[in-house]
Amino acid sequence: MVPTLLAWDPAMARYDFGPQHPLHPVRLGLTMDLAGQLGVLDAAGVQVAAPSLAPDDLLELVHDPAYVAAVRVAPEPVHARLAARFGLGGSDNPVFARMHEAAALITGGTLDAARAVWGGPPRHAVAIAGGLHHAMPGAASGFCVYNDPAVAIAWLLSAGVDRVAYVDIDVHHGDGVQAAFYDDPRVLTISLHQSGHTLFPGTGFPEESGGPQAAGSAVNVALPAGTRDAGWLRAFSGVVPVLLRAFRPQVLVTQHGCDTHSLDPLADLELSVDGQRASYEALHTLAHDLCEGRWLACGGGGYALDAVVPRAWTQLLAIAAHHPLEPNEVLPMQWRAAAPERVRAATGLESVGSVNGMPRTLGDGASVRYRPWDAGDGDPDSPLDRAVARTRLEVLPLHGLDPSRDR
Repeated sequence: MVPTLLAWDPAMARYDFGPQHPLHPVRLGLTMDLAGQLGVLDAAGVQVAAPSLAPDDLLELVHDPAYVAAVRVAPEPVHARLAARFGLGGSDNPVFARMHEAAALITGGTLDAARAVWGGPPRHAVAIAGGLHHAMPGAASGFCVYNDPAVAIAWLLSAGVDRVAYVDIDVHHGDGVQAAFYDDPRVLTISLHQSGHTLFPGTGFPEESGGPQAAGSAVNVALPAGTRDAGWLRAFSGVVPVLLRAFRPQVLVTQHGCDTHSLDPLADLELSVDGQRASYEALHTLAHDLCEGRWLACGGGGYALDAVVPRAWTQLLAIAAHHPLEPNEVLPMQWRAAAPERVRAATGLESVGSVNGMPRTLGDGASVRYRPWDAGDGDPDSPLDRAVARTRLEVLPLHGLDPSRDR
């Protein structure tokens, strides 16, 4: 069995933009409690380890020193104008006390996970609080202060890894990680997301395919709003496996924002937890097939704080621990009853679970049957197939692949 590291400490919940901010850390506590009650944290081979703060020299593998310095002082009122120059402040990225330390701890967890995956003996590692993929080298963006996946990838490259693949399945484009490695042929970034025509950050189109020295290193599938499980999994099948097999990564880094769910309040895809679970299984299999099991999985977005995030990420943790749970596993009664009240107490708002009723099981009871992508351009009358075909036509030839033949 491949050992699994889970980078976690309750102190990671101090990355907190305030009670009514969408990215509320109550979702992390609920996830860890659910995973604990279902036996995931006690599974054979699972190591739960508290991270340390990422030091400045490692943050600066991606982030500008001036930006790191600004994050340190941003909570001080005298520095409000300085903070604003770096995207800090306002409703998306409000400043808070000891913001640098909170963000550096999140990044430290993802760095510890990267070290475990590359150095072993753990070959799987999960940084459930990480996945803050929008932060840019010199600015905060989209609830993200430091870009922990990008810092971890940069560390892997500095440690001697020649090829890292990053797959981002958040509903929002993984723009910050793409930007960090856009002209680096050692990193393949793949993002499947709701089209930037209808959702933040307004980027992530097929023609964004890498810089002059790294043509084909960036891959973007811009999905139409309303895409459901069958379409999403079909899109995944037409792009992700063929490119990963061509690239032959030594390490697979993945971002698992679960804001693709139909209950998520910030976006417009229509996936179920069952469809999300199917993607976790697929990425886990690819890590074993291509990377000798070297798999670093991060969290990400997800704003249905009780009804979706804990159920989705508990299953991610269970899969990474080689202790998969059945989708029809009944949620512990005490956890299910307490979750909406915990969200209400933390945020002052009614939770998705309160409004729609808390689910009874880990899954949604949805079918995950889909028609895999075979070859060619798919159905020209399907907006989903047209989106996938555009990506394949843009990127596959840059890897020496024929879009009309290769799966």
